[in-house]
Amino acid sequence: MQRQKIIIEGIVQGVGFRPFIYQLAERFSLAGSVCNDTRGVTIEVEGDPDDLAQFVTAIQSEKPPLAVIQSLEAETVAVQGSSGFSIVQSRVGEIRRAQIAPDTFVCEDCLQELFDSGDRRYCYPFINCTNCGPRYTIVTGIPYDRPLTTMADFPLCPECQTEYDDPTSRRFHAQPNACPTCGPELQLVDGKGQCIVVADPLSEAVRRLKDGQILAIKGLGGYHLAVDAGNHEAVLELRRRKQRDEKPFALMAKDLDVVKRFAIVGDDEARLLQGVERPIVLLQKCDDHNMAENIAPANRYFGVMLPYTPLHYLLLQDEFEALVMTSANLSDEPIAFEDDEACQRLGTIADAFLIHNRRIHTRTDDSIARVMADRPLLLRRSRGFVPRAIALPGETRSVLAVGAELKNTVCLTRGDRAFLSQHVGDLKNLEVYDSFKQTINHLRSILEVQPELVAHDLHPDYYSTRYALEESGLPSVAVQHHHAHLASCLAEHGVEEPAIGVIFDGIGYGADGNIWGGEFLIGDLSSYERVGHFRYQPMPGGDLATKEPWRMALSYLQSTYGEVPDGVNAFAGITDNELRLVGQAIMKGINTPLTSSCGRLFDAVAALLGLRQKVSFEGQAAMQLEMIADPVQSQSYPYQLLHVDGQIVFDPLPLIDAITKDNFSGRPVAEIAGRFHFTLAVMIAEICIQVRQQRGLSLVALSGGVFQNCLLTELTLAQLEKSGFKVLTHSLVPPNDGGLALGQAVVASLLNP
Repeated sequence: MQRQKIIIEGIVQGVGFRPFIYQLAERFSLAGSVCNDTRGVTIEVEGDPDDLAQFVTAIQSEKPPLAVIQSLEAETVAVQGSSGFSIVQSRVGEIRRAQIAPDTFVCEDCLQELFDSGDRRYCYPFINCTNCGPRYTIVTGIPYDRPLTTMADFPLCPECQTEYDDPTSRRFHAQPNACPTCGPELQLVDGKGQCIVVADPLSEAVRRLKDGQILAIKGLGGYHLAVDAGNHEAVLELRRRKQRDEKPFALMAKDLDVVKRFAIVGDDEARLLQGVERPIVLLQKCDDHNMAENIAPANRYFGVMLPYTPLHYLLLQDEFEALVMTSANLSDEPIAFEDDEACQRLGTIADAFLIHNRRIHTRTDDSIARVMADRPLLLRRSRGFVPRAIALPGETRSVLAVGAELKNTVCLTRGDRAFLSQHVGDLKNLEVYDSFKQTINHLRSILEVQPELVAHDLHPDYYSTRYALEESGLPSVAVQHHHAHLASCLAEHGVEEPAIGVIFDGIGYGADGNIWGGEFLIGDLSSYERVGHFRYQPMPGGDLATKEPWRMALSYLQSTYGEVPDGVNAFAGITDNELRLVGQAIMKGINTPLTSSCGRLFDAVAALLGLRQKVSFEGQAAMQLEMIADPVQSQSYPYQLLHVDGQIVFDPLPLIDAITKDNFSGRPVAEIAGRFHFTLAVMIAEICIQVRQQRGLSLVALSGGVFQNCLLTELTLAQLEKSGFKVLTHSLVPPNDGGLALGQAVVASLLNP
């Protein structure tokens, strides 16, 4: 006989791990016990050595579908002569490394019960088991047990308690376990929170959606605003009330077959759509779709997700081809997640509210993904992925990284793991800033981490920087924006060696006080050197230029020609007086900070081609330029590479001249946009080749928000790989500022020993 003590860390609580171990021990005739603790799961088991070996192998090969084993340590201990195997009460220890599972979609077993008229949970909107359901959004502490979730509000009925206590049931210790007798209930209310008395709130909600009404629907991590996606007038009214002029809305459809009626779904997209995380996936529109056209105006893609809660399945069952399901907020506000708050903030938008009485502890928006270069890419990492850990190349001290201003997330490191938070949003108002602080506090609480220092962006005026310096109470480390992007990409791949970082985005505070954004770096996880960048260009009006692309077009035209050629499309609707004043400001250097931003070059070209003079959301001009581009262009526009103070400087003025002339000559805008993208890819490869010749590096990392652009990324990959480079791109961590906190955390942990 032999006895082993096995400690398992990872996502092993709330995912059916203990009953799995119990049944495995029974199968191999082993005695002992298993329990949750603050590290994860601890097993003590004894029996025949061969059976023990098979038991350990089976743990790793047969683990429950939602479990993630990050480490398994086994040691031989003294035999105790135990008989039988038991699941014992959770223990609290000194080492605290337990991880909470993300929220996940309703599993197939629960779906079968949901639509089985003979099942006691028939059509119950809150059905779940250890293989599915809410996790992160309802957790209030660890170990992950029912009293430390918002389900503590619902005492179990005798039947649910029996399931909860039965190790052979898939609802054994399923903390959200409930049924119509003892669990949460639906209610329909008006904008004042007053109950709308109806026999069946769900049926009434469906009827109202069919009539073109706007409903606020409470989900896992917050509210959605929903309308019938085929009702053009309803979608227009939602845009008007939500004050969201053009930004795309997300769609939810019943299943993959329905999605294929209005969008093109490849194998990779199908896997993303049907994964347990259920993100919103960008899918190319079908030419003959019957969705309201203004769901995603001037865009070749729909953002589509499949249902992920029982309530979603009940809403969509044989009723709608698709529903618009957009985050319930006004522009620039965080998603509403508390009932009173939702009624107050959304009362002027929603005609009615379909709510329930299961509290949401942590607001969590939907994740967004796309397939790029045959790999999944997260554009927004949130529900379904958070708080999964990201493995780091080695042990680090505990760091809190507070991200940037836009697409904010925060990050905590513990040991050799990093925990990126859910999407917080743009830190532009008090509500989002409050959500930012709540996110930090919650993440610290459930991970039980006391960080030793705080990492922040170089920009002195970001709210996140102010928090780090004024409110965190921790020693602070400033990390340059683009180095953080590079480190984020390297850390995601577990790479510690130096790489050429091609970091393209809209705005990042540079080490020289200028606005960077078209950067070529050499760096690793601890240091960087700037070896190249885009030509510095006046950015008239500062931040106003990000909202009015015509300003960057004017700046580039004045630099190219000294004046604006007649008939340029970029200035339709702009008064002569405004053009004159801004032109003078550029010449005199009044409120025109210098920028090397690639994002601002995209803005300028989009404006020059008449696509956008002003934008209603961040990145809109660049997105439209990508959407309209002919992807098969293979001829480069002219440009110059200058060598200034030991750095390679990309001068796009010859490109601006060629684009302006092509536009005057009547060349199709799609061809011009396609050639522009191809030119950038060729330029990137040429600079990387020069850097390789100088420094001997053949590893390239692509990061920054511009590399959300599928066309540019795939063209760049082709050019670099053809030139013999190994290229790292993001997948599980967004290339935009949503991944910045990971890079900040890793850099800070190495900069400040």
